Amino acid sequence: MSEAVYTVTGMSCGHCESAVSKEITAIPGVTSVTAVAKTGLLTIASEQPLDDDAVRAAVDEAGYALVGRA
Repeated sequence: MSEAVYTVTGMSCGHCESAVSKEITAIPGVTSVTAVAKTGLLTIASEQPLDDDAVRAAVDEAGYALVGRA
């Protein structure tokens, strides 16, 4: 099991959190996602370490910007 925390910009509400979570959940191996608009933190648990490029692409698809690992 692996966990990574990222910083995301542009999230401002529960809808934003849901949009990001939905895209991240689609990444193979992801077991849980917690997006918090207030802090901009995105916590992802997965079966194996995630590829940062896959996380960035998913966040971009949701319409937000991945700053990097927190």
